[in-house]
Amino acid sequence: MDEPAKLAVTNQKGGVGKTMTAINVAGALNDRGRDVLLVDLDPQGAATEGLGFLDAYDAEPPSLLEVLTEPDRREEIADLIVAHDEMDVVPSNIDMAAAERELTLSRRGGEQLALALEEIEADYDYILIDCPPYLGYLTDNGLYAAQNILIPALAESTSKRALELLFDHVEMLEAEYETTIAERGVVANRVEETNEAEEMMAWFDEAFPDIPVWEVRKRVAFQRAFSAGESIFAYDEDLDMAEVFLEVAASLDDQFGVVDTEVAR
Repeated sequence: MDEPAKLAVTNQKGGVGKTMTAINVAGALNDRGRDVLLVDLDPQGAATEGLGFLDAYDAEPPSLLEVLTEPDRREEIADLIVAHDEMDVVPSNIDMAAAERELTLSRRGGEQLALALEEIEADYDYILIDCPPYLGYLTDNGLYAAQNILIPALAESTSKRALELLFDHVEMLEAEYETTIAERGVVANRVEETNEAEEMMAWFDEAFPDIPVWEVRKRVAFQRAFSAGESIFAYDEDLDMAEVFLEVAASLDDQFGVVDTEVAR
């Protein structure tokens, strides 16, 4: 590929396993031999914490805030990258709480991440962007930069309204920027054996007939891996749900045309 595959992991509803999805998809892609960058665009810094970089979250400027809000400092994104055993990371920072306000005042507020990533994207096969759990300028930056979305969701009825709001927003963004944002899959997280979950899995399949829907069962090992600062592949690759994330990674390779055979498994 001439440029990396970029993917925004997004859902405007919080608590759906968004960061868990981003970290474990990145871990699965790494397991398949891909060079991955994970960008933590969420001011809450969950991915930064979940990969063991709390020091970076609390660090003094410069941070991702300056990269996104000061055009003459975009190239400094390269200096922010921290190395994890499974992926590289652009960490979030406590100062990112000011980003929404600053980007609102910016001339090209929704395009800043895309412009910054041009400085570093040649080094990666994939760039995953963990978006905030709300619709705003930061999420717009993630969507515009990636122009592909992976949707984490819960198998519960509240997901229907949340996804409706997300797709309304995506449609508006596509019109504003005259672009197309492709849906690459739905990851249904923390699925349990309930009637509601069974009905929602059927609804996902009906609502998204043209993209994969993956079912991730509830496992405490995911939280333990998060606390250990790594994906499930480093923490417990024999966990049954790890296979689901390998399926996600294989599908992404297929969708984006990453076809070399040098995979780890």
